[in-house]
Amino acid sequence: MSKFLTASIGRKFVMSLSGLFLVVFIAVHLGLNLLLIFDNSGDLFNQGAHFMATNPLIKIMEPILGLGFIIHIVWSFFLEYQNWKARPVKYAKKNMSGASSWASRNMLVLGGLVLVFLIIHLINFFVKMKFTGDPLLDEVTINGEHMHNAYALVSSAFINSTVLGVFYILGGALLGFHLSHGFWSAFHTLGLNNKHWLNRWKVIGTIYAILIAVGYTVIPLYFMLGLYK
Repeated sequence: MSKFLTASIGRKFVMSLSGLFLVVFIAVHLGLNLLLIFDNSGDLFNQGAHFMATNPLIKIMEPILGLGFIIHIVWSFFLEYQNWKARPVKYAKKNMSGASSWASRNMLVLGGLVLVFLIIHLINFFVKMKFTGDPLLDEVTINGEHMHNAYALVSSAFINSTVLGVFYILGGALLGFHLSHGFWSAFHTLGLNNKHWLNRWKVIGTIYAILIAVGYTVIPLYFMLGLYK
């Protein structure tokens, strides 16, 4: 196992598995967040957030999810370092635009920017909901059940800060670019492709990336444009 993980294919295998795990989480997380724009009362989103915060299975998955992020991020930098070590003398610069996509040539940069976005996202919402609290998180009662008003915290952030809203729009776009290559590349590394399926995975990956990018950008726009009124 140790030899497998130190081999190039083993390192890429770990990256692919952790990436696909996060692909599923990103879709589920977006589904929950879209409740913000489907119910102006906030009840649907508050119930969804309360379920995610109290469900025993979700509590078990949280540390696994965190580990998945850490593995994917650390492994990406490790892979880049190994690639750099393998070619200490810089090759002559070539125009690779015809051979690969912009996203595939800049995955580390895109990943780094997505990481910055993730950290700020955690500070703005996750940390407040789980640890520090916030005055906007006053308890509300929905169908006889007490829960935090997560809707007030998220909606107020986008309504009161254009800078934050623009930041989230850019974050959604960057995430889409990162996924546009990462999605099909993961299946390719795992060997789940052939001459027919490789192109299919690329198309599916592009569609998935666009849906994720649009989904995450439409939420701040919804509040910034006053569509919640």
